[in-house]
Amino acid sequence: QVQPEESGGGLVQAGGSLKLSCAASGRTGRWYAMGWFRQAPGKDREFVAAITWNVGTTWYTDSVKGRFTISRDNAKNTVYLQMNSMKTEDTAVYYCAGAGTISRTTVTHQSTYDDWGQGTQVTVSS
Repeated sequence: QVQPEESGGGLVQAGGSLKLSCAASGRTGRWYAMGWFRQAPGKDREFVAAITWNVGTTWYTDSVKGRFTISRDNAKNTVYLQMNSMKTEDTAVYYCAGAGTISRTTVTHQSTYDDWGQGTQVTVSS
Protein backbone atom coordinates (compact mmCIF):
# COMPACT_ATOMS: atom_id res chain seq x y z
CA GLN A 1 0.00 0.00 0.00
CA VAL A 2 1.30 3.44 -0.92
CA GLN A 3 1.58 5.61 2.13
CA PRO A 4 2.92 9.09 2.84
CA GLU A 5 5.72 9.25 5.39
CA GLU A 6 6.08 12.11 7.85
CA SER A 7 9.27 13.28 9.54
CA GLY A 8 10.56 16.27 11.43
CA GLY A 9 8.50 16.17 14.59
CA GLY A 10 9.99 16.91 17.98
CA LEU A 11 10.01 19.18 21.00
CA VAL A 12 10.05 22.95 20.62
CA GLN A 13 9.49 25.87 22.96
CA ALA A 14 6.53 28.17 22.58
CA GLY A 15 7.35 30.84 20.04
CA GLY A 16 9.74 28.56 18.23
CA SER A 17 9.66 26.90 14.82
CA LEU A 18 9.59 23.42 13.41
CA LYS A 19 9.41 22.08 9.87
CA LEU A 20 7.66 18.85 9.02
CA SER A 21 8.26 16.88 5.85
CA CYS A 22 6.01 14.42 4.09
CA ALA A 23 7.56 12.05 1.57
CA ALA A 24 5.02 11.16 -1.09
CA SER A 25 6.95 8.88 -3.39
CA GLY A 26 3.82 7.19 -4.70
CA ARG A 27 2.00 10.36 -5.59
CA THR A 28 2.15 10.23 -9.38
CA GLY A 29 -1.28 9.45 -10.74
CA ARG A 30 -2.56 8.77 -7.26
CA TRP A 31 -2.62 11.97 -5.20
CA TYR A 32 -3.77 15.28 -6.60
CA ALA A 33 -3.23 17.03 -3.29
CA MET A 34 -1.70 16.50 0.12
CA GLY A 35 -3.01 17.55 3.47
CA TRP A 36 -1.78 17.90 7.01
CA PHE A 37 -4.02 17.00 9.92
CA ARG A 38 -3.31 16.87 13.64
CA GLN A 39 -4.72 15.15 16.67
CA ALA A 40 -4.16 16.45 20.17
CA PRO A 41 -4.63 14.22 23.22
CA GLY A 42 -8.30 13.67 23.94
CA LYS A 43 -9.40 15.54 20.84
CA ASP A 44 -10.59 14.66 17.36
CA ARG A 45 -8.24 14.80 14.44
CA GLU A 46 -8.48 18.18 12.70
CA PHE A 47 -7.49 19.71 9.38
CA VAL A 48 -4.42 21.95 9.37
CA ALA A 49 -3.45 22.71 5.77
CA ALA A 50 -3.46 21.30 2.26
CA ILE A 51 -1.81 21.91 -1.09
CA THR A 52 -2.27 20.73 -4.67
CA TRP A 53 0.69 19.33 -6.58
CA ASN A 54 -0.01 21.08 -9.89
CA VAL A 55 -0.41 24.80 -9.20
CA GLY A 56 0.17 24.78 -5.46
CA THR A 57 -3.23 25.96 -4.33
CA THR A 58 -3.25 26.08 -0.55
CA TRP A 59 -5.80 26.00 2.24
CA TYR A 60 -5.34 26.58 5.99
CA THR A 61 -7.42 26.29 9.07
CA ASP A 62 -7.95 29.66 10.73
CA SER A 63 -5.91 28.88 13.83
CA VAL A 64 -2.67 28.47 11.87
CA LYS A 65 -3.04 31.18 9.23
CA GLY A 66 -0.09 33.55 9.34
CA ARG A 67 1.97 31.08 11.38
CA PHE A 68 2.13 27.89 9.31
CA THR A 69 3.11 27.55 5.66
CA ILE A 70 2.54 24.50 3.50
CA SER A 71 4.70 24.03 0.43
CA ARG A 72 5.72 21.32 -1.98
CA ASP A 73 8.75 20.25 -3.96
CA ASN A 74 7.46 18.35 -6.98
CA ALA A 75 10.90 17.10 -7.99
CA LYS A 76 11.41 15.58 -4.55
CA ASN A 77 7.81 14.40 -4.16
CA THR A 78 7.79 16.07 -0.78
CA VAL A 79 5.39 18.36 1.03
CA TYR A 80 6.47 20.57 3.91
CA LEU A 81 4.74 22.25 6.81
CA GLN A 82 6.74 25.17 8.20
CA MET A 83 5.42 26.02 11.65
CA ASN A 84 6.41 29.35 13.20
CA SER A 85 5.33 31.19 16.34
CA MET A 86 4.26 27.91 17.78
CA LYS A 87 1.86 27.67 20.68
CA THR A 88 1.32 25.00 23.30
CA GLU A 89 -2.03 24.26 21.66
CA ASP A 90 -0.16 23.14 18.54
CA THR A 91 0.95 20.07 20.46
CA ALA A 92 -0.39 17.04 18.60
CA VAL A 93 0.42 14.12 16.40
CA TYR A 94 0.65 15.49 12.87
CA TYR A 95 -0.47 13.34 9.97
CA CYS A 96 0.15 13.71 6.27
CA ALA A 97 -2.47 12.40 3.86
CA GLY A 98 -2.92 12.12 0.10
CA ALA A 99 -6.12 12.84 -1.84
CA GLY A 100 -6.97 11.80 -5.37
CA THR A 101 -9.44 14.64 -5.78
CA ILE A 102 -10.07 17.74 -3.74
CA SER A 103 -12.10 20.94 -3.69
CA ARG A 104 -12.51 23.90 -1.39
CA THR A 105 -15.66 22.32 0.04
CA THR A 106 -14.05 18.94 0.77
CA VAL A 107 -10.47 19.87 1.65
CA THR A 108 -11.05 19.82 5.40
CA HIS A 109 -12.84 16.45 5.45
CA GLN A 110 -10.82 13.43 6.51
CA SER A 111 -12.87 11.25 4.16
CA THR A 112 -11.46 13.20 1.20
CA TYR A 113 -8.04 11.67 1.79
CA ASP A 114 -7.25 8.18 0.58
CA ASP A 115 -3.93 7.39 2.21
CA TRP A 116 -2.47 8.40 5.55
CA GLY A 117 0.94 8.38 7.13
CA GLN A 118 1.71 7.06 10.60
CA GLY A 119 2.06 10.51 12.11
CA THR A 120 4.83 12.43 13.83
CA GLN A 121 4.66 13.88 17.34
CA VAL A 122 5.03 17.61 17.83
CA THR A 123 5.27 18.92 21.37
CA VAL A 124 5.35 22.62 22.21
CA SER A 125 6.48 23.43 25.72
CA SER A 126 5.65 26.62 27.60
